[in-house]
Amino acid sequence: MAAKDDRVGAMDIPSVAEALEWHADHADRADAPITARVIRALVAVMAGETATARRLNGWAGQAIEDALALRVAAGIHALHLSGEEKRLEPVYTGLVTDQGQVDAIVVEAVETFDHKLLPWFDGPPQTNEAGRSSSVMAALLWLSERLGPKFELTEIGASAGINTMMGRYHYNLGGTKAGPSLSSMQLRPEWRGPPPPQADVEITDIAGCDIAPVDLTDERQAQRLKAYIWADAQERMARMDAAIAMATKMPPELVRRDAGEFVRQRLARPQESGVTRVLFHTIMWQYLPAETRADITTMMDEAGAAATPDKPLAWVRLETNRETFRHELKVKYWPMNEAGGEEVVQLAEAHPHGAWVEWLAG
Repeated sequence: MAAKDDRVGAMDIPSVAEALEWHADHADRADAPITARVIRALVAVMAGETATARRLNGWAGQAIEDALALRVAAGIHALHLSGEEKRLEPVYTGLVTDQGQVDAIVVEAVETFDHKLLPWFDGPPQTNEAGRSSSVMAALLWLSERLGPKFELTEIGASAGINTMMGRYHYNLGGTKAGPSLSSMQLRPEWRGPPPPQADVEITDIAGCDIAPVDLTDERQAQRLKAYIWADAQERMARMDAAIAMATKMPPELVRRDAGEFVRQRLARPQESGVTRVLFHTIMWQYLPAETRADITTMMDEAGAAATPDKPLAWVRLETNRETFRHELKVKYWPMNEAGGEEVVQLAEAHPHGAWVEWLAG
């Protein structure tokens, strides 16, 4: 069964089986063959009589938009990480690569742990990833040259607040360095194109929100978050362990709140002169209701209209282009100036989990 191309009508795929194949192909292109094989095995699961099969076959939403494959794959990965399902070990260590054998193992695991997998259908993947902070920091370096070095940051859809801790990380972005050099989180993505400017960045305040925040200091919640990491991505798993250790020492400032409500509250606070107020988010916008997206856009536009050179506003977003499925780093800032500051500028394209950044800005 051929999956549709990333760039052509992926949202229009009507069949869950086709959507699973599309997501498996997507994993293959992201150098995640183990995850791709597990996702393809879900087609075999659909032929069975389990409750998991019924949920897959009866999915009423957009299977790709809802990341259905990644929800279920995470539940299966959790069975492996917890050690509950030993039969999955050769799949996740890459010892078994034949798709027919993988299908048989995954089907048996689903039959054994059927009802334990059902809660994984109930929410989108929590793919909180420190590597995405590299793109956000690159945007701040770019903004620093234009608006000054001080930033007050607000993150929405922060999940466990891993990127809310971005001020504690050290970055090497194509030779441009930022952040504390002795940090336990060292981010050095493959950098394509010219480096971002070497500029000063001082984060004066940072806070995040999520409608269902994950507490990294809770072992059970942290383990669930690790299950969403693709088994092929051992560097990501190491970064997650570093983030968990960092949060255990000092948790991020993270609250349970609707994104629109949080943005409204943060924008209403007094703004310090000489500090740029920044809203940022990474690969979460698609999960917000359309009404919330519209409300936040309106609030930012209204706040932007009131921004001054001494109290500027910026919006940094690393989000998926729903037409091309490329992940684009875009920035908009206010007030408008002779450089066209109010226009949206695409600074880069990036790997969804931070493995590489292709810098496009001058």
